[in-house]
Amino acid sequence: MAAEAETIWPRRLDDERATRELAADIAELVGPGDLVTLSGGLGAGKTTFARALIRLLTGDADLEVPSPTFLLMQSYESKTAPIVHADFYRIEKPGDLIELGWDEAIDGALVLVEWPDRGGDHLNADRLNIDFALDRDRGDGGAPGASRTATVTGFGSFASRLAKAKAIQQLLEPTSWRDARRQFMQGDASSRSFERLVKDDGSSAVLMIAPRQPDGPPIRYGKPYSAIAHLAEGLRPYVAIDRGLRAEGFSAPEIYAFDLSTGVILLEDLGSEPITADGGVDLERYALSAAALAKLHGLVLPDVLPVDDVDTYRIPAYDLDALSIEVELLLDWYAPHRARAQLSSGAKATFVSLWRKILTEGLPAESTWTLRDFHSPNLIWMPEREDVVKIGMVDFQDCVLGHPAYDVVSLLQDARVDVAAAVELKLLGHYARLRRVSDESFDIGGFARAYAILGAQRATKILGIFARLDARDHKPHYLAHLPRVEKYLVKNLNHPVLAEIKIWYETNLPQIFETA
Repeated sequence: MAAEAETIWPRRLDDERATRELAADIAELVGPGDLVTLSGGLGAGKTTFARALIRLLTGDADLEVPSPTFLLMQSYESKTAPIVHADFYRIEKPGDLIELGWDEAIDGALVLVEWPDRGGDHLNADRLNIDFALDRDRGDGGAPGASRTATVTGFGSFASRLAKAKAIQQLLEPTSWRDARRQFMQGDASSRSFERLVKDDGSSAVLMIAPRQPDGPPIRYGKPYSAIAHLAEGLRPYVAIDRGLRAEGFSAPEIYAFDLSTGVILLEDLGSEPITADGGVDLERYALSAAALAKLHGLVLPDVLPVDDVDTYRIPAYDLDALSIEVELLLDWYAPHRARAQLSSGAKATFVSLWRKILTEGLPAESTWTLRDFHSPNLIWMPEREDVVKIGMVDFQDCVLGHPAYDVVSLLQDARVDVAAAVELKLLGHYARLRRVSDESFDIGGFARAYAILGAQRATKILGIFARLDARDHKPHYLAHLPRVEKYLVKNLNHPVLAEIKIWYETNLPQIFETA
């Protein structure tokens, strides 16, 4: 049963309410197939905790939960899975569990075991252990309601789950959101997770869990992909860009609390109304989104932003290496897994060389905050606000300093929504007119060239990302968007500045043109 402990969470249980609060925290953490072992001497509080947890999970606050010392096992039905509460105090040797039909009894159940040391190898090494003890320093002995301590330890795969729960509890504890109901929210293509917190009065906030991810293998210059592409590592970029956008008058969520070390942040809830209508373009909302970009791109913006009172964050440049490594995702994932194309090393080298030439020679040297994910899934419609502040922005942690056309093409060539060519052109003209109002020197021809280049670059990248989400991450629903993205790619490749690279696509991936 031995496994190396990776996460430890000490708790003080001064009264039965504290025990119930611990049970509530553990209830959020466990599910079918999990093992929770309860250690500690006689009278330490193991059964009291188990009773509180079982009542929470069954939804029955008056449920009789006797100690299973004499029956050895007691079973309950919860809303999600059976619960087995066992006590091994009277087990003489681990082999006795076989005669009790232990393995059959716990199949698919959440299992709580008191006196687990007597179970030997019959207990899974991946488990949550809670060690209860009387707090002798408080001087109340073993009297009812006596102070106790509980040391919660995550073993094996439970360690990361416990670390997450610990981080959330510690962030929320000093806030007014500690007792709010927590509701799961649908996540995105990243590794982040989200919950909506709802108070009894109906007010809500959003909890985002974005722990720093381990670096992938070095692929170039001794750096992993994320470092080359300037993807956010940890919470610092999100906090800095959020505060930067709010300082400029845009609707990014207010930050209520955050912990950089654990990647947990509590945010204003901007709502859930999309800028789309019936799954398609809502012209008014898209026009205001384009206007928000025009306003942002007309500002003189800093490249260093405060994170807190002492720390700052420098926005990285969307440089040639970042743009280039992104298009290579097409070679690594889309070509072999979707196009079933076996590209030669020469064809791959030519592809990279052509793209680096275009990105070096074709892009005008204009630079601004490039949010990189400015499209419908990340934009919230807030009709109660005015003008461009009606557009809520929630995803910008990968912000870089790049050409303004990138975010415009992200919006108008939406990977998840069909944007008709006439609508795209109308919205593009709307953006350009607003830019000309604030900057008479705005070069529409240069912008159109950059729009085509970055549109093709982005479409190429997304084809690779969606193919990777299917092949590596087992998220096949992203494949439904590939025909739309292929269509955008072909449209962008028709610009004269991309004539040479278009020949490469026609030669090596002709099926893109057949389906577009």
